[in-house]
Amino acid sequence: MTKIDRLTITARYAETDMMGIIHHSVYPVWYEAARTHLLHSAGMSYGQLEKEGIMLPLTKLECQYLHPLHYEDEVVIETRIAKLTAARMEFSYRAVLNGQTMAEGMTLHGFVDSSTFRPVNIKKIRPELYAMLEEKICTDWCETDGKANTDI
Repeated sequence: MTKIDRLTITARYAETDMMGIIHHSVYPVWYEAARTHLLHSAGMSYGQLEKEGIMLPLTKLECQYLHPLHYEDEVVIETRIAKLTAARMEFSYRAVLNGQTMAEGMTLHGFVDSSTFRPVNIKKIRPELYAMLEEKICTDWCETDGKANTDI
């Protein structure tokens, strides 16, 4: 099973700023798309999870901008589940262009009941889902599909 998910995004003109680079506000949107892609590839539809009464609200977001990206760049967003507990899940991201890390970030999410927004223990209420997510945990980028990534 691949623990690092990759989503290719072509940077759109509307995502650039007056300097011609991708605006900082775009990265969280790309991270959301990549996170949804990872969950889908793991066999979990976020929409279905919400229909079942479980949500994953964002509680923390970080992004470090290392190099600028531009219009029409083919950016690969690498995503991994860095940490998982019964109550929270942390994703790590890298925006990669031609093998070079351009930005990196993380998001932290809590498992909550969609009707009350109270925390839930996903390990107890959906043990099969927890087990599936646990299989995808990758604590270090060098564990990417067995190949070392040394560009960080």
